[in-house]
Amino acid sequence: MEEKVLILDFGSQYTQLIARRLRELNVYSEIHPCTHIPNLDESTKAVILSGSPYSVNDGLLPNVDLSKYRGKLPLLGVCYGAQLLANQNGGYVVPSKIREYGRANLTDVSANQLFEGISVGSQVWMSHGDTIQDIPANFDIIASTESVKVAAFKIKEEETYAIQFHPEVTHSIDGKTLLHNFISKIAKLKQNWNPAHFIENTNKELKEKLGNDKVILGLSGGVDSSVAAVLLKEAIGSNLTGIFIDNGLLRKNEFEQVLHAYENMGLNVIGVDAKERFISALTGISDPEQKRKIIGRVFIEVFDEEAKKVGDAKWLAQGTIYPDVIESVSVKGPSATIKSHHNVGGLPEKMNLKIVEPLRMLFKDEVRNVGAALGIDPIILQRHPFPGPGLAIRILGDITHEKIKILQEADSIFITELKEKGQYGNVWQAGAIFLPIQSVGVMGDERTYEHVICLRAVTSVDGMTADFCHLPHDFLGHVANRIINEVKGINRVVYDISSKPPATIEWE
Repeated sequence: MEEKVLILDFGSQYTQLIARRLRELNVYSEIHPCTHIPNLDESTKAVILSGSPYSVNDGLLPNVDLSKYRGKLPLLGVCYGAQLLANQNGGYVVPSKIREYGRANLTDVSANQLFEGISVGSQVWMSHGDTIQDIPANFDIIASTESVKVAAFKIKEEETYAIQFHPEVTHSIDGKTLLHNFISKIAKLKQNWNPAHFIENTNKELKEKLGNDKVILGLSGGVDSSVAAVLLKEAIGSNLTGIFIDNGLLRKNEFEQVLHAYENMGLNVIGVDAKERFISALTGISDPEQKRKIIGRVFIEVFDEEAKKVGDAKWLAQGTIYPDVIESVSVKGPSATIKSHHNVGGLPEKMNLKIVEPLRMLFKDEVRNVGAALGIDPIILQRHPFPGPGLAIRILGDITHEKIKILQEADSIFITELKEKGQYGNVWQAGAIFLPIQSVGVMGDERTYEHVICLRAVTSVDGMTADFCHLPHDFLGHVANRIINEVKGINRVVYDISSKPPATIEWE
């Protein structure tokens, strides 16, 4: 059974970062909301309590019984987690006189395992509105900052530690050292969780779960569904059938290129040309949410028809990854903002299939690492994310064959130039957007009134936040010149320099 660290999420914006940092230390970790605490099993070797936007004094979160962990497993409370431990044991947590956000430095560090290798002066990141004013008699203060006396404490005679700062963010310079000390020196985990280990365990689990059953998988050409397909193929071979649908809203020549790549990977794939069916259903539709729902409905119809031809399938495989899982069961309950096009929503109920999600516990970068270990072509692994509804939400306004062709051509020039000029790997996501306006131009000796293309390129880690990519001006000028000269119907190209937040990566 896999050794793991249980992370109890109290709603902090940084909770996923705790899990990511532990995974970087080759330790398997799971996040569970404080409202849905799982039963402990032998695989749980330590517990971490996350931060929170709430106060322990406002009663908005459940008063989690920590006695089931304390003294039995190594426990680390972070920010709110530290305040919860103090509050439950007779300590005194009060609103800070000055709200403490940002960088601070340790002014006092006691000799203990948690802070081994971390010295006075080390920079830490504070983000809290409450302060632990008094601690119980059986608590020892083990670190302070200039304005926070109780920056860290340990409960006597048990491996329970707590810190007021956030070690998971990069602004805490020695944060990774602290987490390593906790999982290695205190919890004594093996630190053997890596792509090869994951592949071996997943292969075994898939064989046990699926047996000789047939599985169908909707392929998109993206990283997640591709890695899921290869994992399943390794486990069940020809019992896996992939279905790759051309909705007419893919990039230029993408359907043929990706289908060819899948066939070279030895996957059993059905390619379905459903372009006209999708585009016909979208005729006259401008609202982006309506577009998404129409695409989702038609996808389900087409997928269902093709899946029935496979016959006797019992499982639907999906490329769900861990951020999707976390979003679905949050501290506040099921998320109200999951996008309409996520995976293939509605299919399991319609087709009466069971779900298998081999990547559901991996972050995006881990999916790529697993894909590399499986030998998947870097052309697929390093592809930029692409929206589920495709170019439908990169064409602002109604969808027509002409607009799709114009956008595909412009987008193809942009992506090709990014690759040829060595910029593609520096960008997290890029694409062209067809704007619902026309502008005056002069081409030759004639005035024109034609369409406008916006180029968008961002840098990001996971898409939750993003900054516009600072591409060289001469590069952008070259791309714009090519698009205007080579794509009939375009006479102006602009570049989006907004970041997320406040803007989103996609325009719709």
